[in-house]
Amino acid sequence: MGNRHWVAALATGAVAAGAALSAIGPAAAAAGCRVTYTVTSQWTGGFGASVSLTNLGDAVSTWRLGWAFGAGQTVQQLWNGTVTQTGAQVSVANAAWNGSLASGATVSFGFNGSWTGSNPVPTAYTLNGTACNGPVPPGSPSASASSSKPASPSASPSSSKPASPSPSASTPPAGLAQVYTPGRVRTVDGVMQYTWPGVYFEGRFRGTGVGVALNDSNNDYVVQVDGATVATLVTPGRTTYWVNNLSNAEHTVRLAKRTESPWAAGEFSGFVAAPGGAILSRPAARPRQVELIGDSWTAGYGNMSTTRDCSSNGGVTRNSNADSAFGALAAKDLGADYQTIAWSGLGMVRNYGGQNTATSFRSYYDTDLQALYNSAVWPNPGTWKPQVVVVGLGINDFSTALTAGEPWATVDALAADYRTAYLAFIAKLRDRYGPDTYIVLTYPDLSYITTAFASSVQQIVQTRAGQGDTRVRSLYYDDNALGLDHLGCDWHPSLHDDRIIAGALTTFINGLPLTW
Repeated sequence: MGNRHWVAALATGAVAAGAALSAIGPAAAAAGCRVTYTVTSQWTGGFGASVSLTNLGDAVSTWRLGWAFGAGQTVQQLWNGTVTQTGAQVSVANAAWNGSLASGATVSFGFNGSWTGSNPVPTAYTLNGTACNGPVPPGSPSASASSSKPASPSASPSSSKPASPSPSASTPPAGLAQVYTPGRVRTVDGVMQYTWPGVYFEGRFRGTGVGVALNDSNNDYVVQVDGATVATLVTPGRTTYWVNNLSNAEHTVRLAKRTESPWAAGEFSGFVAAPGGAILSRPAARPRQVELIGDSWTAGYGNMSTTRDCSSNGGVTRNSNADSAFGALAAKDLGADYQTIAWSGLGMVRNYGGQNTATSFRSYYDTDLQALYNSAVWPNPGTWKPQVVVVGLGINDFSTALTAGEPWATVDALAADYRTAYLAFIAKLRDRYGPDTYIVLTYPDLSYITTAFASSVQQIVQTRAGQGDTRVRSLYYDDNALGLDHLGCDWHPSLHDDRIIAGALTTFINGLPLTW
């Protein structure tokens, strides 16, 4: 629902280090760490940051990372750890599930903070009280602790507990030529960068295990092998996550981004075969394609929660899964490739609560990396030609009352601008994808607030039909008829609802006279 306009202020600092101990006995543990601190977003008085801690010393069962802010910044909210702050001194301890940190392993956490005047990146850190200020001493126990053998997480379906990324293998990724994705990605220096929610990557391999090479301290992912979910990765950082103990045969692997990150790009550099195995040629593209355009409903905002107040169960991000949102589920049911182009809180002409009046969803629709400082128009490689485009924009335009200072004095004036902008947006889609693509305008029940949303969508369809375009249709999600519970975070659709809505959308699309 509500969203800030994130400013892409990307500041990063890294310290690669180990404590130079004066004496290391036979049973002593050599300490060492590398810290990457990234300001992922910044706005007046506040900022978001992600921190990755790599253990370069011996394995530890618990960790505590310390640093000092240099300009009076404070941590307001932190996830994947517990924080205490006294003056400038900050101490972050592990959460219950991520305390064990093997040699070479990386753990990540994020936080929102406040600042005034300036927001410099810290330059010195401590791990469990030992300064990170130089390389691990040669010949210390930790200098040879890392093995090239992949770690061995279970290949069974994951629970709600976050998976623990394994140390990177010594074998480099096989390359992106063996990875398939229909998503909006940018390839830079051998990695794929991306921000849009739900982007996914598919591969094939032979052998008993596969590694997933990632660099992302902001997002959560789902990993699937042979169609079964084997792990949920929570802000994995820079790592290669391994799935081992599989049958020695040919398998499929799929990585999907669960969460939203318009201000920071994730990076994927490919799949890695376990020793004795091989990455095979990439899977073929599916002939069916569906584009999903929308807001928080389409992005899967808080859909994994079973309570509307998510403050005590991990927050919105931990409970969001674009890969299980109704649009993604419907596309899978249809056997189609899909793109999810969605951003929570944004509308066609008006954002939730009247925020950020200078931008709307249309400001970012064409971009490859959304609002990132170096975003550009996504260059369609010519292979993305969806037969169906599903648009769900308007909840944020109409769900909150108009406020003083907005450009619309009445809801009718807002509705008129909404219709004008929507018609222009449809014209863009029609020019881009041709006359045969079906464009489905979806809308839920907002009649308890206003009927302007529903009537505007219906008028848009009628206007296009009057212009001879009969392939613009509308689909109404009736709360009562569908039996939606809205138990997702902040009254959003739950996974229960997403499955029901996906069924309705699949039935609707199957009823269209498509020849795909």
